[in-house]
Amino acid sequence: MSKLRLTAVALWLSTIGLSIVGPNAVVSALAASATGTWYTAGNDSQVRIVNCGGALCGSIVWLKVPNDPATGRPKTDKNNPDPSKQNKPLLGVQIVLGMKPSGTPNQWNGDVYNSQDGKTYSGSFTLVGANTAELKGCVLGGLFCKSQTWTRAK
Repeated sequence: MSKLRLTAVALWLSTIGLSIVGPNAVVSALAASATGTWYTAGNDSQVRIVNCGGALCGSIVWLKVPNDPATGRPKTDKNNPDPSKQNKPLLGVQIVLGMKPSGTPNQWNGDVYNSQDGKTYSGSFTLVGANTAELKGCVLGGLFCKSQTWTRAK
């Protein structure tokens, strides 16, 4: 009979605990983390994703080829539409811009900056596995999209 009482007390405490912290805390604890360092498609660069005020932000932290072959100097954000940023080093450039949870588990929506063409696209970052993510950038309200698979750096 004491085992039955112990089980009943444990169940009662669990119920009280869940009602205090709420169901969202349990869902949040089960969601995978997008923060960390990720290899972009082709392993050409790494982007560090961090939490920035409840959203995701990410900056370039490593380049496979850090120097411009034509000049031998560090690559710059030469295609940026803002002329004052075109001579800044590509390392440190923020490319994932304030992506917020979409309401779909493991998916965030926001803007993506493409340093290769200097344009910002609406996009999403979706975890498709513990160490795999899909970054998608779209134009014309999602009519045309391009995706790339990122892998978590270890």
